[in-house]
Amino acid sequence: MSCRVVVLISGRGSNMGVLIDAVREGRLEAELVRVISNRASAAGLERAADAEIDTAVINHRSFSERALFDQALTREIDDARPDLVVLAGFMRIFTAAFVEHFRGRMINIHPALLPRYPGLHTHERVLEAGDEVHGASAHFVTEEVDGGPVIVEAELSVTKDDTADKLNARVLRLEHHLLPSAVHWFANGRLELAANGVHLDGELLGERGVVFELQGETLTRMEGPASADLLV
Repeated sequence: MSCRVVVLISGRGSNMGVLIDAVREGRLEAELVRVISNRASAAGLERAADAEIDTAVINHRSFSERALFDQALTREIDDARPDLVVLAGFMRIFTAAFVEHFRGRMINIHPALLPRYPGLHTHERVLEAGDEVHGASAHFVTEEVDGGPVIVEAELSVTKDDTADKLNARVLRLEHHLLPSAVHWFANGRLELAANGVHLDGELLGERGVVFELQGETLTRMEGPASADLLV
């Protein structure tokens, strides 16, 4: 059976689009069974509908408490019977109960090299700090915002010509490699969150997970098992 995946989005869902393309082209053995947004105006909903994926909207503003929103979202997700929940630009902070319900089967993509720069405005913060390296991370979701164990990350060099917009575009391209790869590993039973950390192909990963570096136009693996292949 193919891995059933629910994707959560709040906007255009570019990472969701990459997953749709990978499934359609036969590179990703998974089934995107539902796309859920907290915003009815999210452009990604139309892309999902065009791909004949079931969509739903649960407006967080309709709930007086975060816990009530999370409970409604949990019901909507569980109704689709997913093996994996993917956060692809979902801009909400979850309660501990929600995170615990999906522990070990919920993955997020974040535009920074975690644990540096959790939260918003990562590109601006990198430039303000004068960092020479930036990137993206895919990680398992835990109670700490953007603080879960890292699965895979990719880094690039910050240039003197970079602006926040330029970094956003460059880092987004990295995200489009990392998220499908993490989903691919999970869908094939190769990826697991255990008590002692993240395991890929039976190997315990380091704190940074599998690490890739952008060298020219090529992502080169710097850390992690030799079997850690990117789904490109």
